[in-house]
Amino acid sequence: MTKIMTAVWAAGGRVSGLGLEVARAAAQLAAEMEARLIVLALGTGATTAAQALREAGADEVVTCEEEALDASPGEAGLVALERACELTGPALVLLPADSLGRDWAPRVAYRLDAGLVTEVTDWSLEAGRPVFQRLVFGGKAIATMAVAGGPAVATVRPGAGRRDQPPRPGQGELRTLGIRIAPDPRWPRVVRRQAEERQGPGLEEARVIVSGGRGIGGPEGFGPLRELAGALGGAVGASRAAVDEDWVPPTWQIGQTGKTVAPDLYIAVGISGASQHLVGCARAKTIVAINRDAEAPIFDYARLGVVGDWREVLPALTAAVKEMLAG
Repeated sequence: MTKIMTAVWAAGGRVSGLGLEVARAAAQLAAEMEARLIVLALGTGATTAAQALREAGADEVVTCEEEALDASPGEAGLVALERACELTGPALVLLPADSLGRDWAPRVAYRLDAGLVTEVTDWSLEAGRPVFQRLVFGGKAIATMAVAGGPAVATVRPGAGRRDQPPRPGQGELRTLGIRIAPDPRWPRVVRRQAEERQGPGLEEARVIVSGGRGIGGPEGFGPLRELAGALGGAVGASRAAVDEDWVPPTWQIGQTGKTVAPDLYIAVGISGASQHLVGCARAKTIVAINRDAEAPIFDYARLGVVGDWREVLPALTAAVKEMLAG
């Protein structure tokens, strides 16, 4: 039987929103291909995440909780992933397009002599094999790619393969990988972890994002954006222009050189809509644009648009949202 594998970081028993999203998308693809989905959960405490991965549609959850993963997640995780592929022989390996997935993908593809497609935004089936789509030329075009033969490895961006239907229920068989990973002194090691202080969900997991650009005018303009995001239970993002002006931290940046997001609702305030920014939010289900410039490119992509001064529009919108939710 054809097998599909995905690997997720599950230290502490928690899988990231993108990891679960990729597992669900892989489960849908496995159902279409009549394949078996195997999810490799990595990190100390990964067994605790098994139930969430079962609910995401995994037919089998394989765990690896070696201590080496804590100190060297990139290198030790690669060892575990390669071994899991050797044991199960997947035809396709789907990895989240996060820091670890982007690290593992080309190296595991080389070791498996597999084809590699990176930054996948969607896929379909042709003659029973997946055909991938990815953005090229700064998001101005879409490339369609397929692996001619043998196994394939792909990194998956937020929103890729998303279907408006629940994942198939998986059987959820649980087992351990059963290998020992000896730390190599040559491996890079984690020397310090620093968590970002934030209120509300992270950008990659938020269902609503309110994002500001150069048109906000200064760092004080992000206060009203936070208020609207808070009312909607969402997160605040920014364009590269706002980050370059040092109005907000780089961790807020969305776009080609920032984060890729796929919320249900993306509200772009004072953002012109350069292709480099749209690459990061193109998978949003609904884009709402607020901009004084009626010719701003963002309006070509927005489902709803308001031409006007955000200082007038945003307070009225926030008040309306609060009134609606209170009622």
